[in-house]
Amino acid sequence: MFEYIHGKIASLTATQAVIDCGGVGYLLEISITTYDKIQPLRDTNEPAHLLVHEVVREDAHLLYGFADEGERSLFRLLIGVSGVGANTARLMLSTLTAVELANAIASQDEVAIKRIKGIGAKTAQRIVLELHDKVKTLGAVVSGSGSAGANSASKEEALAAMTMLGFAKAAVEKVLATLDNRLTAEELIKEALKKM
Repeated sequence: MFEYIHGKIASLTATQAVIDCGGVGYLLEISITTYDKIQPLRDTNEPAHLLVHEVVREDAHLLYGFADEGERSLFRLLIGVSGVGANTARLMLSTLTAVELANAIASQDEVAIKRIKGIGAKTAQRIVLELHDKVKTLGAVVSGSGSAGANSASKEEALAAMTMLGFAKAAVEKVLATLDNRLTAEELIKEALKKM
C-alpha cells in the first residue's frame, strides 16, 4: 500500500522516526543504519525520503522505513524466513549493514549471523539455507574488490543500487573501480551512470 514517505522529520530516535507528510505524522520503525543516514537531515531540517514496508498484524498496522532499497529488499527476504519476524529482521539490519549481512548470508557465514542478539544456530542455518541464492540475485553481495575502509561500503552500496536498476554486475564493478574512493554512494552512482 505504501511505497515511500517524503517529509520533514518530526521526531527521531534510534528505532523510530515520525515523518510529517502533508500535516500527517507517520510513525516508522527504523534500523540503526537508517537512523545514521537520516539523522543529518533532522539536524539541517531537510526532508527525508524513506522507503516503506507495511506489516499488518491482528493488533497493529506497522510501517518500517528504510533509507535505501538494498536494506528494504533484504528486510523483505528476511521476514520470509520461518521464525524471523519484522522486529528480528530490523535488529539484524541494525547490527550489520545490509551489505555486511548479505555478504554473510552469501558466504554462508553462520557464525557472523549467530552473533546477532536473538539469532540461534537453527535460525542462522535456516537464513543461510533459504536466502543464500536469493541474496546473490538481489545484487547486494559484492565480490572482493580489494578496496578497504569506510568508502568501500559506499562502492558496495552503489553496486547494489545499480544492479537493482538492471545494470550488469560485472560492468558496474568495472566502472566503479575507476572512480575515486572518497565519493559517497550517491556520487558514485551519478558518476557511474555517466560512464555506462
